[in-house]
Amino acid sequence: MQLKPKYRRVVLKLSGEALAGEAGYGIDPVVVDSIARQIQDVLRLGVQIAVVVGGGNIWRGLAGSSQGMDRATADYMGMLATVINALALMDALEKHGVKVRVQTAIEMREVAEPYIRRKAIAHLEKGYVVIFGAGTGNPFFSTDTTAALRAAEIEADVMLKATKEAGVYDADPRVNPDAHKYDAIGYLDVLKANLKVMDATATSLCMDNHIPIIVFDMNVYGNIRKVILGESIGTLVGGEHGV
Repeated sequence: MQLKPKYRRVVLKLSGEALAGEAGYGIDPVVVDSIARQIQDVLRLGVQIAVVVGGGNIWRGLAGSSQGMDRATADYMGMLATVINALALMDALEKHGVKVRVQTAIEMREVAEPYIRRKAIAHLEKGYVVIFGAGTGNPFFSTDTTAALRAAEIEADVMLKATKEAGVYDADPRVNPDAHKYDAIGYLDVLKANLKVMDATATSLCMDNHIPIIVFDMNVYGNIRKVILGESIGTLVGGEHGV
């Protein structure tokens, strides 16, 4: 029996660190292959999936600027790092027979298409995975904000925020073993409590466009599929109290 997904079109936000595995830097081919296989599983459900990947496993603009580098220059370097990750994920997906298009906010036609909203939607409707690279193309904006922006632009049903934790907590669970995990929480509650689900700009964009956010543990194989099928894992960030 064909399982019915809860969401038709999704944006999956991956951190750059998610591609690095235990090393914490660089790209781990085994980890990238695992992510690719999970995305392929979701495609088989008939779901349209776009991916935004960070670049923190290679370069962080904020880290560069904190050491005296010009912030805009540091951020542009970070955008280029996201393209490297996008190409790595594209390669892994194609090895599994998945059709992929990488679109970048900074034009580099030799390696990817320029970001064009209508073209991205057309690719998704044809069953391609679309990977958005180079952030928004502007410094001072995070890849979380990129994911929220692209989710609004392509009219995604939900934004999936893959993390190293099981969801959103009221404190850092790695520091405080008594930290409470929320099953659901409102956008405003996240912003007021400064819970660091995403940066405030990204959270506000999702709130203004009524895009729910599901925060879940990427390290458990199959969690992407479970979330899309509507299983209650992770934390739902939505309207009042997450509803």
